Amino acid sequence: MSTERYNPRDAEPRWQAKWAEARVFETDNADMSRQKYYVLEMFPYPSGRIHMGHVRNYAMGDVVARYKRARGFNVLHPMGWDAFGMPAENAAMQNKVHPKDWTYENIATMRGQLKSMGLSLDWSREFATCDVEYYQRQQHLFLDMMEKGLVYRKQSKVNWDPVDQTVLANEQVIDGRGWRSGALVEQRELTQWFFKITDFAQDLLEALDTLDQWPEKVRLMQKNWIGRSEGLTLRWEIVPASAPEGFTDLTVYTTRPDTLFGASFMAIAADHPLAKAVAENNADLAAFCDECRRQGTSLAALETAEKRGMDTGIRVKHPFDPAWELPVYIANFVLMDYGTGAIFGCPSGDQRDLDFARKYQLPVVPVVMPADAHAASFAIGDVAYDGDGVMINSRFLDGMTPAEAFETVTEKLAATLLHGRPQAERKVNFRLRDWGVSRQRYWGCPIPVIHCEDCGVVPVPKQDLPVKLPDDVSFDVPGNPLDRHPTWRHVNCPVCAKPARRETDTMDTFVDSSWYFARFTAPWQNEPTDPKVADHWLPVDQYIGGIEHAILHLLYSRFFTRAMRETGHVSLSEPFRGLFTQGMVVHETYRLGEGANGQWVTPAEIRIEEINGVRRARMIASGEDVAIGSIEKMSKSKKNVVDPDDIIASYGADTARFFVLSDSPPERDVIWSESGVEGAHRFVQRVWRLVSEAAPALRAVAANPAKDGEALAISQIAHKTLMAVQGDFDKLAFNKAVARIYELVNALAAPLTRVAGGEGDATYTAAVRNAAEILVQLIAPMTPHLAEECWAVLGNAGMVSTSTWPVFDPDLVAENEIVLPVQINGKKRAELTIARDADQDAVREAVLALDAVAAALQGQAPKKIIVVPQRIVNIVV
Repeated sequence: MSTERYNPRDAEPRWQAKWAEARVFETDNADMSRQKYYVLEMFPYPSGRIHMGHVRNYAMGDVVARYKRARGFNVLHPMGWDAFGMPAENAAMQNKVHPKDWTYENIATMRGQLKSMGLSLDWSREFATCDVEYYQRQQHLFLDMMEKGLVYRKQSKVNWDPVDQTVLANEQVIDGRGWRSGALVEQRELTQWFFKITDFAQDLLEALDTLDQWPEKVRLMQKNWIGRSEGLTLRWEIVPASAPEGFTDLTVYTTRPDTLFGASFMAIAADHPLAKAVAENNADLAAFCDECRRQGTSLAALETAEKRGMDTGIRVKHPFDPAWELPVYIANFVLMDYGTGAIFGCPSGDQRDLDFARKYQLPVVPVVMPADAHAASFAIGDVAYDGDGVMINSRFLDGMTPAEAFETVTEKLAATLLHGRPQAERKVNFRLRDWGVSRQRYWGCPIPVIHCEDCGVVPVPKQDLPVKLPDDVSFDVPGNPLDRHPTWRHVNCPVCAKPARRETDTMDTFVDSSWYFARFTAPWQNEPTDPKVADHWLPVDQYIGGIEHAILHLLYSRFFTRAMRETGHVSLSEPFRGLFTQGMVVHETYRLGEGANGQWVTPAEIRIEEINGVRRARMIASGEDVAIGSIEKMSKSKKNVVDPDDIIASYGADTARFFVLSDSPPERDVIWSESGVEGAHRFVQRVWRLVSEAAPALRAVAANPAKDGEALAISQIAHKTLMAVQGDFDKLAFNKAVARIYELVNALAAPLTRVAGGEGDATYTAAVRNAAEILVQLIAPMTPHLAEECWAVLGNAGMVSTSTWPVFDPDLVAENEIVLPVQINGKKRAELTIARDADQDAVREAVLALDAVAAALQGQAPKKIIVVPQRIVNIVV
């Protein structure tokens, strides 16, 4: 019989309405009897519309949530919005719209788009970080952290974005430019609020070893960012005649004291006290220091900038040779925030130091050579040698390994006094710096403090929270509208009641996303968390998001969880047990016109033709040729974007979901192609046709797998696929699961068609129904609407979304054949594939029939055939 084509435009909204009406995906915190499973995708910024990256990210999380729910877990799968930030203020300036209105309109649009995907989300827990109810609790956490000494305020050099008119974290400076505006970053001195993340540096580092369900790449990135090093603080005596008044020595931190005899210069930061002192009377040095301050403070900025310096005229004495004096330079690659703001340069062992030394004609003395090199001939060319080896040109250190030299130098200098104190001391240093959270903008969480001339900095009393953002603000000029508001900033001091002013800085938006996962556990609570409930749900069992958040968001969230533990809001330290970083969705790019001046065009504007194996692209409207470019991340700038709404409207959400899950391993990029989407759509239609045409016959019997007879093979492949796909879902290997499901559909096509035609007895039909139900339940996490239609047409009560995961029959998945190695006189000559329960006579007969054995025997009878059951066969000739 024929059947109607599957119609996603009808089925998908209908099932979404039924799920919502039955509140299938709402999670009950009171249900503590079942094992919990918390799956969370990194929540989106409400930019206006979802993109295909969102579709892939949330489809992956949804498969996990639906699968775990079917396996009997009490699943928490919430959704919210990371809603504060500069784009809303930029939109306010460009479009004359209030940031709040722009943000909530975007949220409404994107919520509708996500719901059209059929995601099994608990929308009852939804919030946006710009909701007053959310940022009130964030202000509560800030005050608790102040009480614990985890928040402080200090004058600090900051990265200033002159376009966005705000401070940027080091990580937000890319190649010396603001990560959003692209403006050249300046350095300014501002009083800023900081979180003491460095208090947890060692713990954050050591605990990475416990995160065995995180990608090793992410753990390594965090280890490098935290940057623990063991070294020395070493004081160099300044030659008195060259020193500004009051300076007697220069302290550096070094991890390579073994290379001291290769030192050829000292370098200090432009903001080092010694640099400031010498620049007071030297206009050229002062100008150079100002120039250094204008570059960004990120490592990227330092690494890409040309290495430059100016000789201060100051000289220091070598720690092991008072007659050996080294020049002190102010250098643009040294920062006060790292180490002591001063280094000694060993050009032979560090490429940056070598480049600097070559530029300023400074000595380059090799002090470490490879163990198999010769000291007399070993030299440094254009590349520094930073490997292990043997010490040379280092006096009493010669012949030692660098590790031995490290210890020798440390012991000698620790025992040497300079101005009454040891010249060197062991020190553990961290690259990690405290987190500056002050931002000079309106659309963020207000920092809940008040500045009083008499009382100083006063926390806002918790009973006075929230400190709400005023709605009546203007974005006519750059800068923070809160600074210009006529009334909002004026308030009485809560201590002395005298006129005072509010803090006008708002918090870095990374604060908002550093604890939202905890708020989801009880978003209706008056306190930031319900500690008992938070401890039940946390850590998140499976967190899914892009690797671009490996350092900032993930490290800050780990810190914040520890801070919340210290303030009594949770009892754990780590927020995410399992982490999965998915690849991007990429697409070809297309240009109309010649070369780099060509105009980018969208995939929707072109038609791809293939003639004699050659692909050509033409404009649909005009027929003009279009150049096919490289495959790149989907981006608005290059217009290689596919709108999820268009795909869902044309093919349905299930097709979009199935394609992004099937095309490549989830950790790799997926190449979007029209042919791939059409293939996924054909699969959806095929499954519906096969199941729906056989459904009338299948409804007449109860599902029951076959144990023997002609239907045995059907039950075996269904149960083997079930077992394999279950393992794939456990490992998030979605593309492998899809491949197995394709194989199962191919295997079931003939049996389903046969049953639809009225063939097969009741036992056969029952086995086919069992296999068909397994198929429907396997596709349910990926194509949930199609699965519901199939489940219903098979006559099952209830929804497949609330059904329990099927259990495979161990007898049906057991391998019935084994492979036995065959040895002749102790050497392996062949392999025999035979039934597992074959008796020894059958094994002997089958072995003698093997071509390799017959060729080896050359017609002779073997002296003995020894069969070790299910292990090996030995032939003696």
